[in-house]
Amino acid sequence: MMEERIPVTYKYLRLHKKFPSVWCPGCGIGIVFNALIRAIDRSGLKKDEVAFVSGIGCSGRMPVYGDFDSLHVTHGRALAFATGLKLAKPDIEVITVMGDGDALAIGGNHFIHAARRNMDITAIIVNNSIYGMTGGQYSPTTPTGAKATTAMYGDVEQPFDVANLAVVAGAAFVARGAVYYAFELERLIEQAIRKKGFALVEVISHCHIHYGKMNGMPEAIDMLKWQKENTISRSQAEKEGGAGGKIIRGVLVDRSLPGYVEQYDKIIAQAQQRLGRAR
Repeated sequence: MMEERIPVTYKYLRLHKKFPSVWCPGCGIGIVFNALIRAIDRSGLKKDEVAFVSGIGCSGRMPVYGDFDSLHVTHGRALAFATGLKLAKPDIEVITVMGDGDALAIGGNHFIHAARRNMDITAIIVNNSIYGMTGGQYSPTTPTGAKATTAMYGDVEQPFDVANLAVVAGAAFVARGAVYYAFELERLIEQAIRKKGFALVEVISHCHIHYGKMNGMPEAIDMLKWQKENTISRSQAEKEGGAGGKIIRGVLVDRSLPGYVEQYDKIIAQAQQRLGRAR
């Protein structure tokens, strides 16, 4: 009799409390969540060494299903709460999971300043170009001309380039993956977790229910094919002498920068030393 193999992700789920999930059949967020769990397992971290923080939205539901210490906070504020948690508990691996609307609209300032400060946080942004949970409104990453329930004739705004925004804001590590390339995504998230400093992984995902139906890709498989045909790995782009108009996947920036927590601890130590001398 063959031994039944249990997926490693089962070790980290609240299987008997929170399932089935709220995600629509075919949604990419489940693939992101599995990649994240496997990355944590590969990192060798114990459950009580990890804390999840999320805001509101489909992607923000991930911590509900993972058996870790979790904070499910207000819309756009995941990085603000994560910053406080990291300062209070610097030895914990703090991971925030956000959607593009959550992280870049109401949460836009928190995102820029967490990167600028180089907070030692791993930030996962699931970019499906739409507000999915609230009905398909256009978001800061909706492509110009794409349709949404609040842009029936096409979005007129320019979208954020999430990864480049993190680079210019000062993040120590920036990578981009796609749910079609799930095992590559797992390795990128593992690298982000192991990185000291602010580490962003932008994940190109899909919402076929809202974005896809309004933009000629009504099935999940349509949008997965789009990811396959319209993204290219960084190494392949370098071999070919350019991306050819495709979106580059892989590690975009990996650099050493002073971390906020370490700088903050130095200030406290200096202040305490001065106070001791003054007494």
